Amino acid sequence: MSAPPPTGPKKKPLMRLLGEFVGHVAQGVKADPGKLPEKTHEVRRETTEEVKETAQGQVVLRRTTIEEVVLPPEQK
Repeated sequence: MSAPPPTGPKKKPLMRLLGEFVGHVAQGVKADPGKLPEKTHEVRRETTEEVKETAQGQVVLRRTTIEEVVLPPEQK
């Protein structure tokens, strides 16, 4: 007596997986890197600097905090 076939999701063929991979890479190459899906509005930017003395000389420690509001895409 043989076991019943698995009822879970079927495995995709290798060629399908390769096609999906190439499609994702092509989509990334064509995409505009400067374009964001949502509009952002910078509310506040705070930068603090601190100079520390080390064995190699002075080191500047800089911390920048950016607060933004993310707006949904405009509906047409």
